[in-house]
Amino acid sequence: MSLKVAVQMDHIATINPTGDSTFAMMLEAQARGHELLHYTPDTLSLNGNVVSALCQKVTVSDAQKGEHFTLGEAARVDLSTQDVVLMRQDPPFDMNYITLTHLLERIHPNTLVVNPPAAVRNAPEKILVTEFPELMPPTLVTRDRAEIRAFRKEHGNIIVKPLYGNGGAGVFFIQEGDHNLASLLELFEANYREPFMVQRYLPDVRQGDKRIIIIDGEPVMGLNRIPADGEARSNMHVGGRPELSPLTEREKEICATIAPALTERDMIFVGIDVIGGYLTEINVTSPTGIREIKRFGGPDIAVLIWDAIEKRRRPK
Repeated sequence: MSLKVAVQMDHIATINPTGDSTFAMMLEAQARGHELLHYTPDTLSLNGNVVSALCQKVTVSDAQKGEHFTLGEAARVDLSTQDVVLMRQDPPFDMNYITLTHLLERIHPNTLVVNPPAAVRNAPEKILVTEFPELMPPTLVTRDRAEIRAFRKEHGNIIVKPLYGNGGAGVFFIQEGDHNLASLLELFEANYREPFMVQRYLPDVRQGDKRIIIIDGEPVMGLNRIPADGEARSNMHVGGRPELSPLTEREKEICATIAPALTERDMIFVGIDVIGGYLTEINVTSPTGIREIKRFGGPDIAVLIWDAIEKRRRPK
């Protein structure tokens, strides 16, 4: 079976191939004989009823950066002619991201978009997770300063972060006696129109923030990310040290609890974040971590993703 696959992503020249999950998915698609097109989100277009993008045929190679791809000539392609579109550009999850989901919704599911655009639009990672308050640390979503001050008074050390950020950007650890909260809120108010997310600080983050990969509602493997010394964030973008980590019984319970919500939305590839037995995020836009899991001796998750896609889609 050969599928026609278009990949919507940040330009392939900008990625780090050794750690990029989209690149791993492309390598596996190519190994299966699927035809790959590459395009960037800024070329997506709606003209009448036709959703198109400026695409280039792409060949990928598991080589060092700069030698990991070759691109063909650019041509505008009607995306309804494709079997699959991988929606894999990185957040921020802003109005541009939301608009792109509206455009791709025009072709899904006749062209299978992974993950489904309407489901992604309605389930941003820091909002979907609030459907499971019993699994989360104490959490507040608001811009109201009085609410934030009261929350801090109740819980002491807190984490403040933008609601639609990614990669650890804009995540602040505010200790109970820190006098910078007012200044931080001024900065957030000037830079974000949305509410902020405030959570009780979890000291267990020093032992790691575990990314658990879920494929088709089933947990596969965990990747624990341990913060660097002097750093409150554990994201690999900011120096977090990854290590393979099988799931605990509590983590299996979390996965089982959220699985119906994921399968109802037909989410194929999801990454959840767990700290000290608490669920903190459900990542559905462009989850990462699958190359590191394979590198450390875990399963090849790209294989499982394509098994799930092929189960849903036959060539046109």
